Amino acid sequence: MRRWVASLLLSLVTLTGCGVGGAPVRASLGARQALTSPPELLEFETSTTRLELYREVARISEMEAGQTAQAPVLFPISQRGELVAAPGFEARTDLLLAPDAGAPLQLIFDGRAGERWPEDRREGLQGLSEREAAELVARTLLAHWRINPSGGVQVDRASGAPYAAAYVDGILRINPAFLYMAAAQGPASLPGAGQ
Repeated sequence: MRRWVASLLLSLVTLTGCGVGGAPVRASLGARQALTSPPELLEFETSTTRLELYREVARISEMEAGQTAQAPVLFPISQRGELVAAPGFEARTDLLLAPDAGAPLQLIFDGRAGERWPEDRREGLQGLSEREAAELVARTLLAHWRINPSGGVQVDRASGAPYAAAYVDGILRINPAFLYMAAAQGPASLPGAGQ
């Protein structure tokens, strides 16, 4: 018995020394953790990982929908002077497919002090820039939430925020990490895409 235990230990030490079993296992990234991380980290995750994070965000959005936002929620909006969780959306919803609602919604991306939206195109955003992806997501979310302001909507970049998107006081703040999740759900993620 001692000989068997000794040979097992020797085998484990040998495998670890060769790099076969000693590599640390990476903990899976949760949606809330991904939102508070720099978007660049999420950009380099696999599309499968980003899609799973998007599905997690969608599930949470449906669970939180309509609740008062006393605790942190992923999609807080101001409604009749109260902060609540916005209506949820299904995991199959493509947020980069902005609805054509007739009258165009005026979105404002510059003009305030804060983070600027990058204009360089990113593979992780289906070839769009962050600003272009933010515009599509903003239009889709505002239409889904039935928000029809009379004036323009300021769209701010909120990297590291504990939420995916928030609409408060006429300002829509979008976490750029959420854009990388939403882009994983689009046409490029469908079976047979790119063939």
